[in-house]
Amino acid sequence: MTGKTLKLMKLREEVCALHAELPKNNLVAWTSGNISARDPETNLVVIKPSGIKFEDLTPENMCVVDIDGNVVESDYKVSSDTASHCYIYRHMPHVYGVVHTHSRYATAFAAVGREIPCVTTAMGDEFGGPIPCGGFALIGGEAIGEQVVLALKDSTSPSCILQNHGVFATGPNAEAAVKAAVMTEDNAAIVWLALQIGTPLPIAKSEIAKLHYRYQNVYGQ
Repeated sequence: MTGKTLKLMKLREEVCALHAELPKNNLVAWTSGNISARDPETNLVVIKPSGIKFEDLTPENMCVVDIDGNVVESDYKVSSDTASHCYIYRHMPHVYGVVHTHSRYATAFAAVGREIPCVTTAMGDEFGGPIPCGGFALIGGEAIGEQVVLALKDSTSPSCILQNHGVFATGPNAEAAVKAAVMTEDNAAIVWLALQIGTPLPIAKSEIAKLHYRYQNVYGQ
């Protein structure tokens, strides 16, 4: 391991450990889904290798790429979403963590091209509005990243769903992005269940704004 990437060992360990949260929270199936984190000092990105089972992931087999997606160090093929993760980092400089899942309830909304409406106080707290649905894009290049950036451009939400695809969540670090992915699925499930009963009651935008401000600026220690 080179001196440059030795400095990223803690980030490798963090990204590897956070991947366990995806199956633990029922956000992924088999080898689908991935997490990446961008190092603020070097701008290098640590991301999951392609097609490796979650239980077989180690800090050592995490892949390291530069901000343009070029491999810096890896013994494996990098995630097929690497180019899109890097596109997000280049165009959203406040983002240092990205998570992608195909979690069931959120992806059900994506399958019909429908945003997840903000109809609970928990959604107001976390997302400050609906979770937007971006357009369709094929896997393998930057096109998915482009859709994510467009979907989140004018949104307070840290996450979005992409048509016919799944969830992309962002954060100021990888753990925050994982939290956003978990909360996206949890709230998608609540909204879906509410839709089976009837029509969810809307919350006024002004009230959502108050909820979001309190949660982001007052809640917690």
